[in-house]
Amino acid sequence: MNPDWIYLDNNATTAPSTGVVGAIALALSQTWGNASSSHAMGQEAKQALVMARSQVARFLNCKPAEVIFTSGATEANHIALRGAVGFNGRHKIVLSAGEHAGVQKLARHLRDRQLAAVDWIGLNADGSLNIDQARSLITPEVSVVSVMAANNETGVLMPIGELARLAHEQGALLHVDATQLIGKLPFDFAKSGADLVSLSAHKFHGPKGVGALIVRQGLNWPALFMGTQERGRRGGTENLPGILGLGAAAEKLSLSPEGWLSQTSALARLRDALEQGLLAALPGTVIYGASSPRLPNTCYLRFGHVHADVVLNKLDRMGVMASSGAACSASGNEPSPVLLAMGVSREDALCAIRFSLSGHTTAQQIQTVLERLPLELAPLMAEHTSSVSSPSELPTGVFA
Repeated sequence: MNPDWIYLDNNATTAPSTGVVGAIALALSQTWGNASSSHAMGQEAKQALVMARSQVARFLNCKPAEVIFTSGATEANHIALRGAVGFNGRHKIVLSAGEHAGVQKLARHLRDRQLAAVDWIGLNADGSLNIDQARSLITPEVSVVSVMAANNETGVLMPIGELARLAHEQGALLHVDATQLIGKLPFDFAKSGADLVSLSAHKFHGPKGVGALIVRQGLNWPALFMGTQERGRRGGTENLPGILGLGAAAEKLSLSPEGWLSQTSALARLRDALEQGLLAALPGTVIYGASSPRLPNTCYLRFGHVHADVVLNKLDRMGVMASSGAACSASGNEPSPVLLAMGVSREDALCAIRFSLSGHTTAQQIQTVLERLPLELAPLMAEHTSSVSSPSELPTGVFA
């Protein structure tokens, strides 16, 4: 990575930590046996697998037996939702309108093949979940409610505890896609009320291609891939280097409450400095989700009516890495479904970009963005403003 680059796209992926790289290298060079083999090398690999499972369990406050290692959150989401179809004889899924594209596509796939009925809970204008609609949709026919812990674009937090209560009152399960929350805020599986939780290592400084599904003990969950590994719940030889990297990332984040408070406060201060500086320097900037509880690292905004592709091109030339939303679906040609669900117009949604920080982000990097970006965007915003409406008609420093 070019040392002059400023990486502000941490909701897409994060830099592997030094300890993670070391754990992977050790697995590739030394602990490369098959954990299913009965000989000494296999048993050495098995013990490493047991250690990583314990690290993840300790990090999330779950039991080691509840951890199923997967190739990432996408696979974990598929195991969760496909397994929930037919749970307790029910075939109905309820999810939020702001879910990840992979979950949305899976839900539509199940619906279109008449394997499951699907209902969507809407979002409010501030990005929060419409809890009144949730109450009306979560009925005795529902098998599973699936929702992100935190939206990957706006960073807005979802009411996991309330949804768990509503789901369990109707005999349904709660699946939480915690991919964006884990590593940014503490997550306690035992206290969350969730029955199933998905995560990906590369979102919290682990390697790509590995994640986990946490399944509450007592649920006899069906496998997506048949085999003997993972107690028969996920077949296939384990990706031991990736799993050890995930374990190392989890171990590093097994912080005390004081540690979490320090880390999240520092991130929030940097994010707030970025937002306040941009609002002051570029009137007409609109920040989405800022009036709701949200992740401390995430800023989703538009600069007046300047198209996201134009802004991202300016940033890229400056050596600043950002995105127009979810990395897997941000093409620049289609508006964010999350913003559309919040009632944002198609035209405005096409102007939205996302900055997402990490513990590696520095105050100097934020200052550099604040010094250089307004010089690039102010003329463009003035040009677009004059073509849309008079400056007096446009909001300045709006938090949506």
